[in-house]
Amino acid sequence: MTDSDNVPSGVPDERRQAWGENYRPRYSGVATFMRQPLCEKETAWSEIDIGLIGVPFDGGVTNRPGARHGPRQLREQSTLMGMVNHQSGVRPYDLAKVADLGDVPIEGVYQLDNAIADIESHYDRVMAAAVMPISAGGDHSITLPILKALARKHGCPLGLVHFDAHCDTGPELFGHKHHHGGPFRVAVEEKALDPQRTIQIGIRGPAEPLWGFSYESGMTVVHIEELYAMGISGVIKKAREVAGGGPVYVSFDVDGLDPVFAPGTGTPEVGGFNTYEAQQMLRGLAGLDIVAGDVVEVSPPFDPMGTTALNGAQMMFEILCLIAQNLDRKRG
Repeated sequence: MTDSDNVPSGVPDERRQAWGENYRPRYSGVATFMRQPLCEKETAWSEIDIGLIGVPFDGGVTNRPGARHGPRQLREQSTLMGMVNHQSGVRPYDLAKVADLGDVPIEGVYQLDNAIADIESHYDRVMAAAVMPISAGGDHSITLPILKALARKHGCPLGLVHFDAHCDTGPELFGHKHHHGGPFRVAVEEKALDPQRTIQIGIRGPAEPLWGFSYESGMTVVHIEELYAMGISGVIKKAREVAGGGPVYVSFDVDGLDPVFAPGTGTPEVGGFNTYEAQQMLRGLAGLDIVAGDVVEVSPPFDPMGTTALNGAQMMFEILCLIAQNLDRKRG
């Protein structure tokens, strides 16, 4: 007997509307991103529209470690996500075939440059399968190799809407360009990111002297005090103007949130935006050509309660809705 056999004839099945086909307690079964099917075999990726991918790597951190454990906790907390975005009405699983593609295999975990190369190679294969990726870090160094693979696929540098406390455009640190404080500088230098189509939102804290490249290259930087002066609608308008009509990547570092909402992160900065404001800013990007995104810097050891991962999972769902909408619009 199936679940639908228990529903009287002619009565809408509210359970399936809310739960989808996976009608079972959320705490049961093996945790996958958003409770979507696990599809680790690359030969099957061509059947997937949007792939949810874990990148368990934090070899690029400059402060507190632990983001390597982020994908696992994000998977667990993402089981609380539903089938519909209540504000926009988007039902992403009705618009696209979504699956958890597993974690990026990283052989060079003790060799920073090799690890970055491993991630890039993996996303080249994701791109070859025409999958639109949403990634769960991991520290912010993982975004660079993803952007490089995407830029090759699209044949041009990408635009970027970047939520963060830090610009992450710093110089080499301790002899390495691959660290979580500099991926977007390297991405511009390697022609994977268009600085004129890049906006960085929520910036604050004592690392400001490191972000000269953002201004010099033409990125739009919205400090946290400017965010509140402009208002959420003003920030959305500016982001849409800057990102323009080309392919856009959305990168959400959880330390953009105030530490009250994201204590489990490597470099927390007091005075950030809240979760509601984050949702509104993400939802306001609907209609842009968003082709991929990530949520990074969730460090479970510093948040045993899982609040950071829960908020991170919600932002992953918001990005999923944006990409599913974009895909549906292109098909229609």
